[in-house]
Amino acid sequence: MPSDPFEAERPHLLAVAYRMLGSRAEAEDAVQEAWLRYHHARAGGEEIRDLRGWLTTVTGRICLDILKSARVRREAYPGQWLPEPVVSFLDDPAERVTQRQQVSLALLVVLEKLTPEQRVAVVLHDAFGVPFDEVADVLNTSVPAARQHASRGRRAIAEGQARHTADLPEQRKVLEAFLTAAASGDLKALAAVLAPDVVAVGDGGGVVSAGQNAVFGMDKVARLYAGLLGRQAEQTRGVTVEPVLVNGAAGVLVRGEYLDGRPVLFVLTAAVADGRITAVYTQLNPAKLRSVDDRG
Repeated sequence: MPSDPFEAERPHLLAVAYRMLGSRAEAEDAVQEAWLRYHHARAGGEEIRDLRGWLTTVTGRICLDILKSARVRREAYPGQWLPEPVVSFLDDPAERVTQRQQVSLALLVVLEKLTPEQRVAVVLHDAFGVPFDEVADVLNTSVPAARQHASRGRRAIAEGQARHTADLPEQRKVLEAFLTAAASGDLKALAAVLAPDVVAVGDGGGVVSAGQNAVFGMDKVARLYAGLLGRQAEQTRGVTVEPVLVNGAAGVLVRGEYLDGRPVLFVLTAAVADGRITAVYTQLNPAKLRSVDDRG
C-alpha cells in the first residue's frame, strides 16, 4: 500500500480527470497539479478532514480550467476529435481487472460535446457522487445552477450517445463479423451488422488521413470500411490484428507497415446494441497511441 496518502488516491483522481478531459496525458498533468496544491496546503497548515473529497474537488477545478482552454484548441483540431483510448491487452491479468472501471469511448465522445460546466457537473455528481453544494463550489456558482448544468448535460448525453448495451461476448462476436466482412468487401454482410443510423468517426490528428467529417448511415459506413480494410491487404505488409479492450469494450489494435515503409498503427472499437454496431471509432493519431506503440 502507498505510504503517501496522496498516492493512495492517485488512481481515483486519474479516473476523475480522464472522464473530464478524455486525455490520459492531460489527466496526469491535472493530477500532478492537484499533488502540488495538496502539498502546498499541508505546508501552509491547512486541515484536510476528507482527503478524497478535498482532492476530488481540487482536481475538478483544475480540469474545469483545462476544459475551458482546451475548447479553443479543439475547435481548431484538424478533422474529427476522439478521446485518447485506454487500451488493455488481454494477456495482462491486471488490466483485465481495471478495464471494468473504464468509461466507454461512446460516453467520452458525447461528453466532449458538453460545455465545460456541464461536463464537470455530470462527472463529479453522477459518476463520483460529489454533492451538489461541492459541485457548485468547484464551478463557482449556486447549487441550483450546478443542478441545472448537470440536468442539461444528462439530457445532451441521452440524446447524443451512441447506443452501447451489448455485453463483451456479443461485442466481440459482432466486431469480428464486421472486420471479416469489411476485409472481404462484402457489403451485404456488413449491412447485416450495422445499425441503420450507424456513425463512423476517425481521428488522425491532421497527421494520418482519417477524413474531416464523421460518416453517417449504414450504406456509407459499409462502403467506407470495405474500402479501407479491403485495400489494406494490397497496400501493407506484416499487419497484425490483435484483440484488445478499448475503454473496457471489444476492440482491435492493428500494426504493420505500408509498402513504402510508413507505419500502420490504429485502434478500432465499436458501440454495439441489439446485435448491430451503432458507432465505429478509429483512433489513428500517433500522439494518442504512444502507450500502445511503446508496448510494440
